[in-house]
Amino acid sequence: VQLQASGGGLVQAGGSLRLSCAARGLSVRNYRMGWFRQAPGKEREFVAAISWVTNTYYEDSVKGRFTISRDNAKNTVALQMNNLKPEDTAVYYCAADTPPVAPYSALASGRSYDVWGQGTQVTVSS
Repeated sequence: VQLQASGGGLVQAGGSLRLSCAARGLSVRNYRMGWFRQAPGKEREFVAAISWVTNTYYEDSVKGRFTISRDNAKNTVALQMNNLKPEDTAVYYCAADTPPVAPYSALASGRSYDVWGQGTQVTVSS
């Protein structure tokens, strides 16, 4: 089982990036998939998640700017990031919550996810 994140880069504030997470060995349609990020010197934090029934969840600071989606045919999960801010600078990770699936109350906890990608760097300049 493997997740590979891509699409990071350097962008000016107000710009956009689209991250992609390609899965091998699991079908993203069957699991809760999440995006997390970790900035230098800070703890990893939840960004967004999409459930197997396509419910979506977002951390408050990205609501209205980020959109998580899933492409079942390509077996990928994307994170469209618009109106980026310098505080969005971080390494972004995709993750999968495989059975036994964590309860809804724990979907924002990194401990609920047991398969992780390698991370992709997003840098937003002011």
